[in-house]
Amino acid sequence: MADGDGITFNIVKNLGVISEGKGGWKKELNMVSWSGRDPKIDVRDWSPGHVKMSKGITLTGEEAKSLFKLLSQHLEVQDGGGAVEAKI
Repeated sequence: MADGDGITFNIVKNLGVISEGKGGWKKELNMVSWSGRDPKIDVRDWSPGHVKMSKGITLTGEEAKSLFKLLSQHLEVQDGGGAVEAKI
């Protein structure tokens, strides 16, 4: 697919929905190939059907590992049900 600026994208794999907002837009974690390049980890809001997108963040594998490490330092799992609380 292409966005309004002519940049092509292909959602190679949906890794999950982070949250859902008004009008059915969803903040998603995906593997996205931008303009035919190797897929990268991508976080952004998508309209239903992935027709429109918001600004987001795209990370290489190494950047994602660094982000994970930083988040792990500031978050702790409270129980097996996935509840998380910031230490900050």
